[in-house]
This record gives sequence, structure tokens and C-alpha cells, in this order.
Amino acid sequence: MKASCDFCPRRCRVDRPAGELGVCGCPYLPRVAHTQLHHGEEPCLSGTRGSGTVFFGGCNLRCVFCQNHDISTRPVGVAVTPSELAAVFLEQQKRGAHNVNLVSPTQYSGPVAEALRLARTGGLSIPVVYNCNGYETLESLRRLEGLVDVYLPDLKYHDDDLARRYSSAPGYFAAATAALREMARQTGGATFDREGLLTRGVLVRHLVLPGGAADSSQVLTWLARELPEAHLSLMAQYTPVHRAREFPELARRLRPEEYEPLLDLCDELGLDRGYRQAPGAAGEEYIPDFHGNL
Repeated sequence: MKASCDFCPRRCRVDRPAGELGVCGCPYLPRVAHTQLHHGEEPCLSGTRGSGTVFFGGCNLRCVFCQNHDISTRPVGVAVTPSELAAVFLEQQKRGAHNVNLVSPTQYSGPVAEALRLARTGGLSIPVVYNCNGYETLESLRRLEGLVDVYLPDLKYHDDDLARRYSSAPGYFAAATAALREMARQTGGATFDREGLLTRGVLVRHLVLPGGAADSSQVLTWLARELPEAHLSLMAQYTPVHRAREFPELARRLRPEEYEPLLDLCDELGLDRGYRQAPGAAGEEYIPDFHGNL
């Protein structure tokens, strides 16, 4: 039980088990906001039976364009102990999920690690996917070593000014790239089963923002140079939701002419393992439209 929170790079150092709250405003015990068999993830995760998503309430970022803002802006959901959370994971396996997909777990990573240990002891055998925003600490990730099979992080920004402006995340790129290296160290190269499902490895998501092609180019260049073993999901589905319209540059959808040159850049850089989205894939709701070569 961490009495001095270091679960994310903010390092608030508050005593969350004693009831103190940090910047995220989340209590120590996880809040489970929603569970489902999700068919809208990348095909190597959703498969035919769905990914066993467990959505956690709250978040350590404050993204102005968050698609899940109804559950990310505050710690909504049912409070669960590690043993109760382990039972949730096992129930997803019982329902036939291809994997247990932990969505926005960072702010609860300590008790989540404890729950995963209990679930493994209790018979959890399907892969565990750690679906996060990339704003992690090495200490927190190392507590998860041996418990997580697939890391599914975002790499949102290269420019720290953008990270501060849109996600209130100082030092995002430095923290996220260090985290991605640690994730790759833990999992090694990507492994797939006979059905083409990802069972181990790192799949990096990057959402291209309107007017953000230059920053996206920097992100892609870093990935190709520093983490060539990772797979990439380059996303075109941006939609101006939540507070995005407060920022004039974000108050529109992504244009094909902004996204398509990035596809060419991926080809030039050799980033040809993973998924791309059709330009204009975004709609009023989250509409996945992945074209992959995994």
C-alpha cells in the first residue's frame, strides 16, 4: 500500500490509502466504471469474441478532447478491493474474452498489480492488456513486471507545450518515452497466437490532432529510431468532444490531407507493422476503421 503516491510522473506524494488526494483526485482503491466484451479495439485485441475491457473511473491526465470524458474527469464507478477486482478479471475470462483489457489503470496501478497477482493465483490465464495514456513512472511499471502481457500505451505528444496545453501533462514526452522503453524491455518483441491475436508485446497508439502533423512526425520519427520493435496504431478518428471546442485549433475534425502524408512518412521510416485508419474515420462516436498488416 503506497503511502506516498508515485503512480504517475506528477509524483504527488500524498498518502492515498489514508484518504489524501493528489492531482488526479482519485482515491486509492480502484473505481470500476464499466466492463464489457469490446469489439472496437484493434483486431489483434478484439478478435471474434471481444476484448474484456475494464474501464476505470478517473485519469491522471486532463485531455481536453477525451472521448471517455464522462468517466475520466472524476473517479466514477464502484469501489473495489484488490480481491474484488481480481474477481472482475476472472469473470471477463469466464465470459470468453480474448484478454483482460485494463483501460486507464494508471492512477490505481498499485492495487491493480495486487489484483493481478490474486487473479493469476486464482486461474487467470488469458493475456492482460495494460491500456494507458503513456504518462507512467518506471517504479509503477516495474511493479507490473510479469503481470502484464501486452502494453497498449498512447504516445500523444512530442512537444511539451502541447502536452501542457491539451492534457495538463508537464514533461509528457520524456516520461512516456522512458515508459515505452520499459514496457518493451518487459515484453520483448510481439507474439501472436494462431488466430492472429496479440499475446505479448507493445502496441503504441498515436492520435493525429488537427494541425498537429508536425508534432506527429516527430513522434513517428522517434518510434522508428528508438523503438523499432514496437507496433503502431496510427489513428485518424479525432472528433472535437469534451472541451475541444474551447481551443479553436481543435474545434474541427482531422482532414485527409493532414493524415495521408503521415502514412507516407510511416512507409519511409519503416513503420509498417500495425494499423492505420482510413482518413475521415472519425464520427460523432468512436468508430474504429483499422487497416492493418499484423
